[in-house]
Amino acid sequence: MAALDLETEYNNRKRVPEHPEIQGRWMKASEAYRASAKVENDIAYGSGPRNKYDLFKAGNGASSAPLVVYIHGGYWQRGDRKDNSFLAKEFNARGVQVALPSYPLCPSVSIMQIVSELRQFMKALWEKTKQRPVVVGHSAGGHLAATMLATDWTKVSGVPADLVRSAYAISGVFDLEPLVATSLNEALKLDAAKAREASPLFWPVPPKDRTFIAAAGGAESQEFIRQSLAIAAAWSKAGVKAECVVVPDTNHFTIVEDLANPESAMLARIVGLAKS
Repeated sequence: MAALDLETEYNNRKRVPEHPEIQGRWMKASEAYRASAKVENDIAYGSGPRNKYDLFKAGNGASSAPLVVYIHGGYWQRGDRKDNSFLAKEFNARGVQVALPSYPLCPSVSIMQIVSELRQFMKALWEKTKQRPVVVGHSAGGHLAATMLATDWTKVSGVPADLVRSAYAISGVFDLEPLVATSLNEALKLDAAKAREASPLFWPVPPKDRTFIAAAGGAESQEFIRQSLAIAAAWSKAGVKAECVVVPDTNHFTIVEDLANPESAMLARIVGLAKS
């Protein structure tokens, strides 16, 4: 059997050459929604220039509304919350508020430092909203959503032990070791040990009462589908309510647009989790 070409499997920009057009749609839609939304912009959760988040209020403006966190992708080395604001629109219309954080990027920080920064964000968001969020993320954000579910929140002062009860990871990577041999690692600076440390697949499993969904696009590489299947199987075996969902006819980028589709099963599932 021929060796798997990891560069081809994991380099999504090369797999989807039309990604600039897709992301351009996101930016245009995000700019339009920010102009009309009820939103608190640029709330600081730390001292760095990227330690900020935006909080999009539910349609009724209630501060007690259920809460979704959306963590953007970009292989931990690019991307920004402002380009993903459009994803808040359908949640807000359904009575759910949405917090979108930015975070420091590799290579200026390590992946484990990003995890730590997002724990700091989650604490700040709890202090502001007193809501337990559903944590949703795409690509690198899917990895980070899984790390937030798998965090032992008893070790973080001032937050509930069950701060994150559910997460929805879209096109995530949960075992980072395959990335070591790819061009993506130029910024990530991973070796085998650092990759394993940052891989939630190898962390202690979240408590059994947690819910985790790993979604991948039907047109994604076999590795992305395998990664979602692997973490769902491992966590489900340990008692977590975990499952893998494959979304037909979507690639690594277009799958995100399910969150902006009023008829989407993914949107309905996350709203349901937030309201429960």
